Amino acid sequence: MRTILIAAGAFALMLGGFAPAEAAGCIKGAAVGGVAGHVAGHHGVLGAAAGCVVGRHNANKSAREAQQARTTNTNAAPDTTDR
Repeated sequence: MRTILIAAGAFALMLGGFAPAEAAGCIKGAAVGGVAGHVAGHHGVLGAAAGCVVGRHNANKSAREAQQARTTNTNAAPDTTDR
């Protein structure tokens, strides 16, 4: 078990060197998922990985919605009412 964790950690470090760090949502999701996985049966690492994926998905979804809101507000018709 220890050998697998060491190998997985080394693999993660190796991949981390090639990709830019974009942890939006991943850190919080990994923390919550790790705790939930540990409580659910000592599967903290699996829970952390799943939490990271879900957190990243939610961060991307929020960013996409914010971008659409900015685009909608920018393209809104100007106020032509007489004041």
